[in-house]
Amino acid sequence: MISEAYSNFMKNLKCLLGPMRLPFLILTPACVLLGLGTAVWTAGTVSIPLVVLAFVGALCAHISVNAFNEYFDFESGLDLTTKRTPFSGGSGTLPGNPAVAHLALRIAWITFAITGLIGVYFLYIRGLYLLPLGLLGLLIIFAYTPWLTHNALLCLIAPGLGFGPLMVMGTDFVLTGAYSQTAFIASLVPFFLVNNLLLLNQFPDVEADRKIGRKNFPIIVGTRISAFVYGAFLLFTYLSVIAGVLLNYLPSFSLLGLLTIIIAIPAFVGAVLYAENASKLIPYMGLNVVINIVTPVLVAVGLFIG
Repeated sequence: MISEAYSNFMKNLKCLLGPMRLPFLILTPACVLLGLGTAVWTAGTVSIPLVVLAFVGALCAHISVNAFNEYFDFESGLDLTTKRTPFSGGSGTLPGNPAVAHLALRIAWITFAITGLIGVYFLYIRGLYLLPLGLLGLLIIFAYTPWLTHNALLCLIAPGLGFGPLMVMGTDFVLTGAYSQTAFIASLVPFFLVNNLLLLNQFPDVEADRKIGRKNFPIIVGTRISAFVYGAFLLFTYLSVIAGVLLNYLPSFSLLGLLTIIIAIPAFVGAVLYAENASKLIPYMGLNVVINIVTPVLVAVGLFIG
């Protein structure tokens, strides 16, 4: 009896947490930390309650876009044809439990609303200059799966906009009350990296995505050329850090972010060699995740050191 109750509890918990994609949410604290780092370096001191509130808003935004993606991919039939990998293809929650699709949609809307309410509060205390970031962020959250994935260029840059300029600059703005060149330059790191994260994760899904009408870079130009786009974005990531330091927008310790070059090079080589071989690409998709998390954290550490 106890074991049956525990089994049901775990099943219900999986249905609740699955659409949130908990393992992928670690990207949010990395990007918020980077925004916190730019705020501390430029302003000196920040409000801890505002840091917490900014983090909650960013986390809810990430959960919302994940849950919307889970729901729309299930409703379109994509989840039934996609070959899942540890880094792509969704959580698999809804194909295994179709009756809880409404729960994923509910999670998406609730966290979307929380994000919006936190944004309204920040507008109240910081002013309307934050409004463009907030509106664009909400638009990307809802529109990414049903619309943006059907335009190759928007699909390519929307993820990076969300986690880069919107999340990093948004965090910096709510903590300092102003936009800064430092926050903009720092935000280019997750901009290029998160674009790459979604780009590489699209490689194994090309055929399934094509069947439902998506038009991302791997579909339009092929995975081989997309692998070189991936390499260019990696290069732009590190050039952004170097330029920020040379222009005195970032402290020299921010060059710590360049340490991930040691795994970025093999990740790029693997993407080129195995662009059309999903099973052999998986280890390099894993390296890509590490690059996405560690690089902004290292740049943030450099900002805290000063």
